Amino acid sequence: MTQTQWQLNKLMPMSDDEYALWMILLEERTGITLPELRKSFLLSKLSIRMQELGISEYKSYFAYVTHGKAGRVEWETLVDRLTVHETRFFRDTQALSFIKHAYLEKLTFEKDTPNIHIWSVGCATGEEPYSLMMYINKYMADKNEKCYLAVTASDISHDALAVGKKAVYHQNRFTNVPDEYLEQYLDNVDNNHYLVKESLRKRICFNRLNLLNLDSSSVGKMEIIICQNVLIYFKRETRLNILNLLVEHLEPGGFLILGAGEITGWQHPEIISMQYNGVLAFQKNHTSRNAGQKPRYDA
Repeated sequence: MTQTQWQLNKLMPMSDDEYALWMILLEERTGITLPELRKSFLLSKLSIRMQELGISEYKSYFAYVTHGKAGRVEWETLVDRLTVHETRFFRDTQALSFIKHAYLEKLTFEKDTPNIHIWSVGCATGEEPYSLMMYINKYMADKNEKCYLAVTASDISHDALAVGKKAVYHQNRFTNVPDEYLEQYLDNVDNNHYLVKESLRKRICFNRLNLLNLDSSSVGKMEIIICQNVLIYFKRETRLNILNLLVEHLEPGGFLILGAGEITGWQHPEIISMQYNGVLAFQKNHTSRNAGQKPRYDA
């Protein structure tokens, strides 16, 4: 029996009242909601962390993470455990294809070098922003053109962001990456790991961001915002509010790309839906709204 199996078998029962308290805390601090079907996921994560700390009761651990400076530090550790960071390079090739056809192929280079600012929301350990950087950089190189490309990568997890900044990944994260990208943008660390080249690393800014605080974010205007497999953790009302705020960070004509099925029935006066196979994408109107007018959304 593996250690993980042993830990799961040793899970203590949690009352409905206790579970409700944890759900309230998680949603208040992060906006994340876990359905009843994922109760075992929460219990396993709590149990493993409690075992590491030598805490035997859920109520004792709850009291620990909700009081004092030590509790605030521990809460950050717990959030890292509760948020999922499994991803890989070139995970969504359809989204990359959309960016190429809807945006890159429309660029003009006669007068000015284009500025391309992209925001990877919920970037986890960095595979998505580095994939974007590789893909666009190679597109420009193949066209013998240049652009000013910068990617902002944000996530709630300190540990995930630390991995992204380090930029060293196991080879199994690159199963979708064509050989020409591996050769051009990665260095061998050892037989099993690659390091993303500095020429790409220096153009990505990793920032910690809780999406509940998005309205006070200092992130500027973007040509492209990608927010995939993030909204699924939030209630619909919170999803709509996040989308509304993301629109404020789009340049006129900019694109917002979401994970397939993450939102339905969303309408916004500045946004039009884009038709592209396998991609849920929207474009902001080229004409900006009146200054001072609050945007609205319809559920």
